[in-house]
Amino acid sequence: MGSKSDFAAAETIGQTLAEFGVEHDLHISSAHRKPENTAALAKNAEAEGVKVIIAVAGMAAHLPGVIASHTALPVIGVPLASGGLGGMDALLSIAQMPPGVPVACVAIGGAKNAALLAIQILALNDAELLAKFKAYKESLAQA
Repeated sequence: MGSKSDFAAAETIGQTLAEFGVEHDLHISSAHRKPENTAALAKNAEAEGVKVIIAVAGMAAHLPGVIASHTALPVIGVPLASGGLGGMDALLSIAQMPPGVPVACVAIGGAKNAALLAIQILALNDAELLAKFKAYKESLAQA
């Protein structure tokens, strides 16, 4: 996440990942206030065993794109409602990436869906996780 003010969304992501037994880390690193730290986190993520990165950001929301520019790992951006535009600025900053720097983008405030998308990506190579995700999807149909 870009700042402590993004913690509620990051907490939702962490809770969802934990429900599926997915290990995760949480970092606060601004693309603007700590660009070197952000770049280092992205560059080192693969070597540290990270498979997917979820980046939460409001306002101009450069964090997901900056991270994606420094790694080949999949990056999921979560735009947050903040400022006078209600999150539209964040949504467009994440969704409108230039060719060669893809970032998956969920809805404004879509923290849970970001976690679920990460789980789906991880489940491509994890049969147990795939079974858990399928059971989750089936439980939605029962609601």
